[in-house]
Amino acid sequence: MKLHFLLMTLLLARVGYSQQVDTVESTIQLIDISSKVSKTVHQEQRHIEAPNWAPDGKYLLVNSHGHLYKLPLDGGKMEQVNTGFADNCNNDHGISPDGKQLVISHSEKGEGSAIYTLPIAGGTPKRITSATPSYWHGWSPDGKTLAYCAERNGNYDVYTIPAQGGKEKRLTTTEGLDDGPEYSPDGKYIYFNAFRNGSMQLWRMKPDGTAQEQLTNDAYSNWFAHPSPDGKWIVFISYLKDQGQAHPFGRDVKLRLMSLADKKITDLTPVFFGGQGTINVPSWSPDSKQVAYIQYRVIPASK
Repeated sequence: MKLHFLLMTLLLARVGYSQQVDTVESTIQLIDISSKVSKTVHQEQRHIEAPNWAPDGKYLLVNSHGHLYKLPLDGGKMEQVNTGFADNCNNDHGISPDGKQLVISHSEKGEGSAIYTLPIAGGTPKRITSATPSYWHGWSPDGKTLAYCAERNGNYDVYTIPAQGGKEKRLTTTEGLDDGPEYSPDGKYIYFNAFRNGSMQLWRMKPDGTAQEQLTNDAYSNWFAHPSPDGKWIVFISYLKDQGQAHPFGRDVKLRLMSLADKKITDLTPVFFGGQGTINVPSWSPDSKQVAYIQYRVIPASK
């Protein structure tokens, strides 16, 4: 959500969005990266965001209206996850590498987002970050470290913290938004997006913040680099028009695929209506063959 949460809120208010009458239709899709064919696994007149693919491949984890839900991929109904007192979760959530824990970003009343962990089956969340706002994005392959975007002293940067809690470490210091940090499956890199030189592009660095390297340099606004479990690909979302440092809901976007062998980029999807919520968090299938994402449609509010 970050600093542009307000922009999204205002946009949805203009189209009649509310907790009572949802005027956003969400279509959850799975796309095969070889054939580039998508299939719909869920469609509902409700604002749903950020699919994570479970390590066992059996369900997706999504958020909607402050709660988390499991969506079985065998055709079952969405089931709410027990997150205890955490009823204001945003779309920065995920699953630990061993599949035993959930991580959420939840905002207490009157306080910014903080990061919590809880058992995969649900339960009482344990607070990990003391400072706010903090938005989770990555879990190290060994399960020991969390990577996240956080605002401290007026600037959003990438931080890490022990998964059990402790002292946070700042990895980026450049002016402008640094966001979406995610570990490579071998733990050698953290991929992220950064607004530098007037453009939002994809970068990577070593886990200690050194050797920062720009990966994309084009006319798109590129966000949320998600490495595949086999380490061969990155999938990311590209806004067709420059969005500055924002990643708003309700824009023309497409998913693109980068081969890490040669850095070649190809379109994975045609252009669709999406943005915030489409692919904020890790969303690869465990076998690296498919990606889960969400398309949206705004339904005019009835008079």
